[in-house]
Amino acid sequence: MTRPPTARRAASSDETFPPPPFEGFAAPAFAFFRDLAINNEKSWFNAHKADYEANVREPMLSLLAEVSARLKSARVPLTGDPQKAIFRINRDVRFSANKNPYKTHAGAVLTADGRKGAPGLLYIHFDPVRSFTAAGFFRVEPPVLQKLRRGLAGDPAGWVKVERALAKSKLALAVDEPLVRLPKGFETAPVAVAETLKLKSWIVRRDLPKSRLGEARLVDDIVTFAVEARPLLDFGWAALAT
Repeated sequence: MTRPPTARRAASSDETFPPPPFEGFAAPAFAFFRDLAINNEKSWFNAHKADYEANVREPMLSLLAEVSARLKSARVPLTGDPQKAIFRINRDVRFSANKNPYKTHAGAVLTADGRKGAPGLLYIHFDPVRSFTAAGFFRVEPPVLQKLRRGLAGDPAGWVKVERALAKSKLALAVDEPLVRLPKGFETAPVAVAETLKLKSWIVRRDLPKSRLGEARLVDDIVTFAVEARPLLDFGWAALAT
């Protein structure tokens, strides 16, 4: 049974106190985001901020704490302070045509050193419509992407092994607006890595079934995914270390 919101607030009111065990996202969390999508304005959010804290943010804190602990036990080098790993619900509307001030989902990220901007990540996305988890190197800075590409071009056999390991877990890199041609300096790269060299992000993802979002076993799903995505992360981190 999911802990009532009032109990969650009492258990995690002190930021230095460990969050309560993750028991799943309850129905009020889904309702909050559905209502926010209809009432995406500051006055409504301020009136319902306590609902967001109790039903979305606090369960997410618990989820991150348990995932981090499990990853540490599995020796997967991904971590993050739960209080800092969650992305703000406020949207940056400065350069967007969409001026809605709030996101209608919750997101959080774990990295090798705990910094949000560090290359190589595990991302958790909670959304009433479609939740998922993703891992890899997402929209990295050009110098980082250049090093990843050099590592890829220099070890095509190693990359083929990564692709095979991912395929065994039914994972494949997302193809998002790839380059039409091979990037400059990589025109003679081996065929085995040519299509990957055209990508600007190296990301694998897996949907999280809605039926699991309300269960403590969601932690198992996320940790399993992170372990299965590890070959991609290890390959990228090795390339960046050279």
